Amino acid sequence: MMPPTAEPSPDHASTSSGDKDSDPVLDNSSPAPIPAPEVSSHREEEPGPETPNKEGGDVLELIASTGKFWHNWDDLKIMLSSKLKQVLSEYPEVKMTSEEQKASLGETYPELMKRLDDALLSFDEGPPFTLQRLCEILLTAKSIYPNLSKLALALEKNLLVTSMLTACTDPHPLATQNQDETDKATPIQQQPSHSEQNGVQHPTAADGDEIMADVETDIGDEMTIDMEPLEEMK
Repeated sequence: MMPPTAEPSPDHASTSSGDKDSDPVLDNSSPAPIPAPEVSSHREEEPGPETPNKEGGDVLELIASTGKFWHNWDDLKIMLSSKLKQVLSEYPEVKMTSEEQKASLGETYPELMKRLDDALLSFDEGPPFTLQRLCEILLTAKSIYPNLSKLALALEKNLLVTSMLTACTDPHPLATQNQDETDKATPIQQQPSHSEQNGVQHPTAADGDEIMADVETDIGDEMTIDMEPLEEMK
């Protein structure tokens, strides 16, 4: 006969139960990953050298053909400076090494461009009096000057002056042309004839002839009627 199994005391049971309840519950679920910030693949392009727009080219062409300017000098100076840099950059000497540029130009290309641009920007109150020739050179440089050294010499001669021009006060040619086109497009209103003034319509020369013909016809008929009794009396 097996001895009876001893039952756990209430104190031991409560202690075991309390230890079970006090055990922390482990959460095996992992936290959601934090998404990495998106890196934009778009790269802002750095602004290139300023080039004159079509309007700037039209302004220079107008000055080259008339020798006058109507624009504010500060604005016109920016156009000329931009055109100057553009023309200089189109020559093959720009791609030479610094040593080759010094041998060909006597200075490097950046030094040449800065020297000519500074000479242009040194005119504060107005453009040089050689403005017309300066615009002609900038507009036709590649067809006249085969290399950069000759172009630089021509630009330098026209920038090393002291006399300046003043803005033209005559009407702008484009404004005058637009006014002429507007005048041509506006229909000319026909003035009422003298016969239709004050609401009274007078007969014209043709109408007068018709009226006189009717009167003569009436007179001829009356004379014919009056002559019939005389014929009978005979």
